[in-house]
Amino acid sequence: MSASPVEGDDALVRPAAPTVEALIRRRLSDALGGVRGSLETTIPMLGFVITWTLTQDRTLALGAACALVAVLLVARLIAGQSLQYVISGIFAAAIAAFFALRSGRAEDAFLPGILMSLAYGIGSLVSILVRWPLVGFLIGAADPAAREGDPFRWRRNAAAVRVCSRLTLVLVAIYVIRVGIMGPLYLTDNIAGLTVSKVVLGWPLWAAAVAVMGTMLVRGHTPIDPDDELLLDHVEPARQD
Repeated sequence: MSASPVEGDDALVRPAAPTVEALIRRRLSDALGGVRGSLETTIPMLGFVITWTLTQDRTLALGAACALVAVLLVARLIAGQSLQYVISGIFAAAIAAFFALRSGRAEDAFLPGILMSLAYGIGSLVSILVRWPLVGFLIGAADPAAREGDPFRWRRNAAAVRVCSRLTLVLVAIYVIRVGIMGPLYLTDNIAGLTVSKVVLGWPLWAAAVAVMGTMLVRGHTPIDPDDELLLDHVEPARQD
């Protein structure tokens, strides 16, 4: 017997079954700053290093970094957008300048980034081992429930934890690549190589990692209960007995 018109119409409008990967893909797109955010975090520090290397003038190098920060700030303010990544760039440039000015070596401006990549790599690996994968925290930060005091509801879904663990392995690979390339360049005082690698291993590597994550999320089809709390845009109030 053929389906009734009503049944046929329902079949046409029925949404596809939700998956853990689709949910995480949506949350990640909200959490990541993209190419522009990565550039804003890196540009002031590179402006400092390049200017100092070319002129050997610390004051001019600091002025160049400040000028770049000012341009980025104005651009964000005019567009009425978040200053999050510009502020991150200010901190990154300040830390790099502190290390470089203290030692008198321009290459030391790259040392904080190398050490941070090493720390993040170890931390990311440990987070997988203890089943609190780092990507899960990104998901939680972009979860509407975070505004209501519950940024860790992703942790209550075992499938979400497994998917986030696989995605976090991509982050581990990023940090291994950065330390593996920039570490030897720093030890050999190769400022030119450090400058180029800082750019190449910045947003291009991050974009490649995001592409890999995106592919993993598109190919994955881990089912999730349509009534799962992760699909809700709010925190369900506790039931009163």
